[in-house]
Amino acid sequence: MKRSLTVLILLFFSLTFFGQWNNNFNIDGKGMNNVDARSPLSPQFLYDWQSRYMDDYDVKFYWLDINVSDNSTFVSGNVTINAESTVVLDTFAFELISVMTIDSIFLDGTQYTSYSYEGDNVLVPVGEIAAGNNFSAQIFYHGDPGSGGFFSGLSTAYNSQYQKHVTWTLSEPFAAKEWFPVKQDLEDKADSAWIFITTDSTNMAGSEGLLTNTVNLGNGKTRYEWKTKYPIDYYLISFAVSDYMVYDVYAHPEQLNGDSVLIQNLIYNSQACLDNNKDNIDRTAQFIDLYSHLFSLYPFYEEKYGHCLTELGGGMEHQTMTTIGGFSFHLVSHELGHMWFGDNVTCATWSDIWVNEGFATYANCLAEEFINGWESGKAFITNAQNSAMSKPGGSVYIPEDQIYQGNEWRIFNGRLSYDKGAAIIHTLRHEIQDDSIFFLVLQTYQSDFADSTATGDDFKNVAEDVTGMDFEDFFNQWYYGEGYPIYDLEWYNLSGTFYLTATQSASSSTPLFKMLMDYKLNFDDGTDTIVRFEQTDNVNNFSVYTGKNVTGITVDPDHWTMEKVNSITVGIEESKSPVFFTVGPNPVKNRLNIYFPNEPSKTRNINVMDLSGKNLVSFYSAGNKVRVNFDGFSKGVYIIQITDGENTFTRKIIK
Repeated sequence: MKRSLTVLILLFFSLTFFGQWNNNFNIDGKGMNNVDARSPLSPQFLYDWQSRYMDDYDVKFYWLDINVSDNSTFVSGNVTINAESTVVLDTFAFELISVMTIDSIFLDGTQYTSYSYEGDNVLVPVGEIAAGNNFSAQIFYHGDPGSGGFFSGLSTAYNSQYQKHVTWTLSEPFAAKEWFPVKQDLEDKADSAWIFITTDSTNMAGSEGLLTNTVNLGNGKTRYEWKTKYPIDYYLISFAVSDYMVYDVYAHPEQLNGDSVLIQNLIYNSQACLDNNKDNIDRTAQFIDLYSHLFSLYPFYEEKYGHCLTELGGGMEHQTMTTIGGFSFHLVSHELGHMWFGDNVTCATWSDIWVNEGFATYANCLAEEFINGWESGKAFITNAQNSAMSKPGGSVYIPEDQIYQGNEWRIFNGRLSYDKGAAIIHTLRHEIQDDSIFFLVLQTYQSDFADSTATGDDFKNVAEDVTGMDFEDFFNQWYYGEGYPIYDLEWYNLSGTFYLTATQSASSSTPLFKMLMDYKLNFDDGTDTIVRFEQTDNVNNFSVYTGKNVTGITVDPDHWTMEKVNSITVGIEESKSPVFFTVGPNPVKNRLNIYFPNEPSKTRNINVMDLSGKNLVSFYSAGNKVRVNFDGFSKGVYIIQITDGENTFTRKIIK
């Protein structure tokens, strides 16, 4: 999903266009109230606002048969939920906000008039249904949920350029209950769904799957009957209704041997709208062909891919029918990427939104790389890396205690879930060092978890199985950890050998990022080469024979990894001295780490002095890592001098 500044400017002035929003959002929100563990609203199930009774059945099928218009958020009709009981079921539970009026509830044809609300949970006593039995519940309802802001289940708006009203849904992450009776459980995908939309005959309605029938009801109303046979998560069920025209194009993935995938676009019924968007819409076919090659065949090829144009600020990857606010390269490629990463394989928890949004963002990067060229891909990922490093902390994985209603912005944090999420996939690609194997990882992940859900750890396990590599440290540091590495580098030449001391500190709480790092060496004869070293500790000494004289180095020239470089200095052979040391970070804010890469021969005297030579701190240490507290120091330049009585080495430090 991507959202843009256009819709949100009145909410958050810090948002940026097309989904890179809310980088400055304060994630330390208030949690949910404590709930008695004996209550039906127990945190044993899903989230603590959901009834535990919803854990008593598996959804098999949704059938929405509803009435809507293009200029209001009023909805009426009925929803059928076919399910299988997982225990002896005596209470049938579903979610529907209380502002919606329930007209009647039937279960296996029997009407139930007794039910109660607990929050947004509707609890219906139904006697007993044996474990393993199938049952069918039908709920008739009506009401107007209104539009409560960005994360609203239903929205309606007017496009003045093309003079069209439009109404659309957006259920991610918790808003499906605002417009239809539902079980909001990511791991309980329905096996299939029907979405029947009745609206004015001047309108057309778009939804998931195939349009199997259009029924003129003879009273100025038309019913559009959409059906999908693919498993689908609750938040990917949608509709959009407006005075639409249909514009179809076709993709031809290589796996179909000349057959095609329908791309069905519902755009405002205006020749000007088609003329303004046609070229960008046509490009969707190229994206499908590319992603089918890189990730695996488009997962819903037997139905379609499509777009419903609305006034949504960005896009929402509703399965087989993206709800979209425009047709830019970035937006279309991102939302299409979700058909693999988010729809075919869906995050098992909102904590693992990375397997949706990080990968869809990287799909956008790959579209840039393979369609517009390597430099375009590099520019895209560099922007993502810079965004991710615009603040020192924050993890891609979202701790469970930060997932609750009212904190949706933490889930869809542009800096972390999207930009850092994409950046660490790019880094993983670099770690694997073989694109054929990297894309085999993506393809295996798609096949292993097709039509299902997965976590970040599930992806890690696939990556390890396919590559034979151990990614435990990688995920602990990049996915669960916070921040990014900071480098201070010192190098020198000696007799045709290049020597490098790489000191790595970190921006936040993760102390070390073990990683491959590329260095471009520029030689005095005008040539250059790239060498690759593996950072395994906070300080590593590297050397490589080049037979040439190095005149300068460039760190990570192709932007494979995400890091900041504090300093690059040309050193001397003193790096072999027992008192040679490196520091990080420099400049320092609070605490300075001093690293001794060589084994200590004896205790060293460590002195911190100002520029006049006045000794401010003095102590002895024999360790190979020392921390100095700079909290009480004013801003300025300081000298670190270290001696063992025979050898002395000094460095300048900036506070």
